[in-house]
Amino acid sequence: MSTAAVATGTAPKLKTSAMIASFADPGQKADSAPFGHALAAAAESDERIVGLTADLGKYTDMHIFAQAHPDRFFQMGMAEQLLFGAAAGMAEAGLVPFASTYSVFAARRAYDFICLDIAEPNLNVNIVGGLPGLTTGYGPSHQATEDMAIFRGMPNLTIVDPCDSVDIAQAVPQLAASDGPTYLRLLRGKVPTVLDEYDYEFELGKAKVLRGGHDVVFVSSGLMTMRALQAAAELEKHKVDVAVVHTPTIKPFDEATVLAELVGDRLAVTLENHTVVGGLFETVASALVRAGQPRRVVPVGLPDEFLDAGALPTLHAKYGLSVDRIVAKVLAELG
Repeated sequence: MSTAAVATGTAPKLKTSAMIASFADPGQKADSAPFGHALAAAAESDERIVGLTADLGKYTDMHIFAQAHPDRFFQMGMAEQLLFGAAAGMAEAGLVPFASTYSVFAARRAYDFICLDIAEPNLNVNIVGGLPGLTTGYGPSHQATEDMAIFRGMPNLTIVDPCDSVDIAQAVPQLAASDGPTYLRLLRGKVPTVLDEYDYEFELGKAKVLRGGHDVVFVSSGLMTMRALQAAAELEKHKVDVAVVHTPTIKPFDEATVLAELVGDRLAVTLENHTVVGGLFETVASALVRAGQPRRVVPVGLPDEFLDAGALPTLHAKYGLSVDRIVAKVLAELG
């Protein structure tokens, strides 16, 4: 920043959008609020679907549903425990609630209500968590870097970590139709559209091989599948052939598909927008050990620490989620 800029008061300020911005690359194909539109569309054919939020309709794309179905939308205010308690009651009465808040508030503030009111009676309540992992620069109070670790131990709870707008749009009606509770790691706002180029269809509980490769196999979930595909394309320039396995359902985990891809001597790498503690990496490692399949796996994920605040591109580069950092790590592993 120049001295003149500071002196004249024209120094650029960090905009809020840089801290909660879409992770879409400039000019990348994207869809606006795919969750909100998918939920509104699903509600047209299923009158049981209702939407609730804890004062975060605009920031979880629930406002799209509220505009389309105002008589089926419930604003619960800043009360996450009330949000999920009410959703449980609605499910008991035969409705299919989708209840949205930020992931940190669902996982940290309302865990006991979700566990005992929703999961223990195995109710069809769909928990929608915005800003999962490192999708906001607002620091530890808003960064749900450990949400999957918290929720994986909860019986009956299905966990979905979608990659893009295609995953989200196809997942919503399947979550509504699925018995039992679900947790969706929501990508909100301007969400990249990636998987339409890979003859892909979301299937709850299933992993999909998006591309083959002889040298390396990436096992990824969430937005890191987009990064895995981008890194695979970059690694081609180094004559490294990379397979990508997308695992949108973290629990129940599709061990059969993933373990079949981990047979052999290719470098195995997991990629996740989550701490390396308790998420995809440990899910894969556990599956390998229980199957008696000895295998080294290299994790790409967030460190076991509270993260900094700042602009998302800067933070993704710092903590190893950027394409450049992934490519560098793979090349270093290959020697």
